[in-house]
Amino acid sequence: MLSIAISLHLLSAVIWVGGMFFAYMALRPAAASVLEPPLRLELWRQVFSRFFPWVSLSIVILFVTGLWMSWAMFGGLGNSPVYVHIMLTLAIIMAGLFGWLKHKPVKALAKAIVEENWQKGGEILVAIRKIIAINLSLGLLLVAIASGGRFL
Repeated sequence: MLSIAISLHLLSAVIWVGGMFFAYMALRPAAASVLEPPLRLELWRQVFSRFFPWVSLSIVILFVTGLWMSWAMFGGLGNSPVYVHIMLTLAIIMAGLFGWLKHKPVKALAKAIVEENWQKGGEILVAIRKIIAINLSLGLLLVAIASGGRFL
């Protein structure tokens, strides 16, 4: 059962952090270089609408499997090493940022697109990009801690 939890945990992290890396480092610059603002904003609205359900599912799986592994490997969070607590803290921050992003700026972006307010949509997209940069940085740090934390 532990091996299933570990596999699901890693797959969920790859989906979330890998998706952010692809979007931020490859899709964003490509879209900015070839698409006019109305098409670029609509592209992002559709990307978010397809990617966010996967992120939501990944977050649930990450927390369930992470807590399960803490219990199975260490007897619970109280006995878990410091790196596990750091990972959980970063995961809570990341999930909070994602929840806020999903329910505030991305909804505002959709509204700006419907209203054809391309300037406001562009401003919202800049704010979204900053939040994703923070979450991507935290996610990469979390992966480094997860992969090397037990060796510290």
